[in-house]
Amino acid sequence: MNIDGQNTLACIFGMDEIKGDVKIYPLPHMPVVKDLIPDLTHFYAQHASIMPWLETKTNAPAKEWKQSIEDRKKLDGLYECVMCASCSTSCPSYWWNGDRYLGPAALLHAYRWIIDSRDEATGERLDDLEDPYKLYRCHTIMNCAKTCPKGLNPAKAIGEIKKLMVQRTL
Repeated sequence: MNIDGQNTLACIFGMDEIKGDVKIYPLPHMPVVKDLIPDLTHFYAQHASIMPWLETKTNAPAKEWKQSIEDRKKLDGLYECVMCASCSTSCPSYWWNGDRYLGPAALLHAYRWIIDSRDEATGERLDDLEDPYKLYRCHTIMNCAKTCPKGLNPAKAIGEIKKLMVQRTL
């Protein structure tokens, strides 16, 4: 919800951080179901569209897909997202193009799967994001990183995806 002008998680926002009256609103730029409850149907559909799961073509190993310590560390700062929508609802590009721009949360998750060393669908994932709206509406305003209650940086992940797009063409 939006507490005192900031999109955040009510369960971790301290009342001692507010001076004066407490102003609580639903997340901005989202349809409201009732009271403080936004309709996140479209937000979750966008998340599902990036295939947030491990895609493999080779046969599954007997026990598990192994990953080096270095490869696992690349996922830090990406998998911790709790899909609260604070970042996406603070993003002007998402306000204006939310029907086509995937938004910071979905793109953060997309990058998490793109760089997972165990995933074998990187090309397909990048192909799907190669669209004038899905990825390229981010203007690096950084509201997403500023408002994330988990301290994540979706804008950095979006920039990394854009770099990978350029590297593919070289």
